[in-house]
Amino acid sequence: MWQRYYTPTVLDTALELLAEHGENARIIAGGTDLLIELERKVRTPRVLIDITRIPGLDQITQSDDGRIHLGPLVTHNRVAGAAVCVKQAYPLVCACWQVGAPQIRNRATVAGNLITASPANDTITPLWALDARVTLRSVRGERVLSLPEFFKGVRKTAMEPDELLVGISFPALKRGERGTFIKLALRRAQAISVVNVAAVVRVTRGRVRQARITLGSVAPTIVRAGHAEDYLTGKPLTDSVIAVAGELAVLDARPIDDIRGSAEYRKEMVRVTTMRALAQLRDGTERNGYPARPVMLSTLRAPRSTLHALRSTALHEEDGDQPIVTTVNGQQRVVRGANDKTLLRMLREDIGLIGTKEGCAEGECGACTVFLDGMAVMACLVPAPRAHGAEIVTVEGLAREGKLHPVQQAFIEEGAVQCGYCTPGFMMAGAKLLEEKPLPSRWEIEQAIAGNLCRCTGYYKIVRAIEKAAS
Repeated sequence: MWQRYYTPTVLDTALELLAEHGENARIIAGGTDLLIELERKVRTPRVLIDITRIPGLDQITQSDDGRIHLGPLVTHNRVAGAAVCVKQAYPLVCACWQVGAPQIRNRATVAGNLITASPANDTITPLWALDARVTLRSVRGERVLSLPEFFKGVRKTAMEPDELLVGISFPALKRGERGTFIKLALRRAQAISVVNVAAVVRVTRGRVRQARITLGSVAPTIVRAGHAEDYLTGKPLTDSVIAVAGELAVLDARPIDDIRGSAEYRKEMVRVTTMRALAQLRDGTERNGYPARPVMLSTLRAPRSTLHALRSTALHEEDGDQPIVTTVNGQQRVVRGANDKTLLRMLREDIGLIGTKEGCAEGECGACTVFLDGMAVMACLVPAPRAHGAEIVTVEGLAREGKLHPVQQAFIEEGAVQCGYCTPGFMMAGAKLLEEKPLPSRWEIEQAIAGNLCRCTGYYKIVRAIEKAAS
């Protein structure tokens, strides 16, 4: 799928590689969008530049002026679990928590979500409402753009081929400000937005002093609901005011008909979700249901970019003899001939570990779940060279010293194995959950397996098996 795969360890090296290869290169971090685009031939870069081994790019910080800063490797799960974001950037936290499934959120970055530039991408809407800016850097220098300046249309941004998005920043919510995010999709997990709405309001003495309402999946880019914002200014959030604001929000939506919904349906849902968001902010219920400790399917303790740091830039070429040296189930493996494959195919075709299944090759089914440096991920969306210097655990590695893992044993005893195709992915999700939360609630178990599909519809026995393993 690519000819050269670079893994630089210094930011300047990544910028130099971008300058050298220009339009023939793409940056890869999470890769959850890019790998699918490569499979579908939507993009055909000859060079991938993996920045996940550059230290310091996965930090969330707050500067003295109150702005929150996200590095380019900050994942959706990092935001969902970051105390500063939960306290002062809740609309973004809520959006990150609803992206994909735990395995996707462990890899997918907020920066990548912005760069993909789909108007249905969930994190763009709250960042737009929070008045975020992005910092772009190249060997030529650095520039800072607002989101209206950055986004140019459907999957179009102002980035130049030699630029790297090195930071996202936005002002933290201040006293008197509240914010929320509401997503409407066709199912509860692993679904693209039909409509999404972010709202941030500042209320003093019972009246709205400022409102920012942004709408996603209803125009070529995210749009502000300016008519509703102007109307709300100076008014209390009564039921009648909220109803009028919902009607006015529709005026700024320009939706289309597509497979997920008609334009008319989207307009009606803009009205409804805007009203719901404003009612939540008035009643102080926007955080109801958000977990104190979200399920991450990760036992990673250190920033991932500092784990197993490479000594220098690694290069893996499609036809080259550079080996991928990795640790799989506790054993070092030296793999040649897999430099242009996904981790899933390397595990199956080159190492012979066929327990990891390919169900969809798009990160939708979870059958290929493995552990990468302590995180549950979809192996179909990880390039094989990313395994160089990393630690991988597959379903074959759950059993130790001839004894099945408690989750594996419970699956047998509870009859949770049916056709068996999805079983390895469910077992991996369950095992990682018990590492993270030894005594999970039923709700936490359901969250942990939200990224895994069972075509035999055997979820009840699967849930019971994980409950039994925990006990």
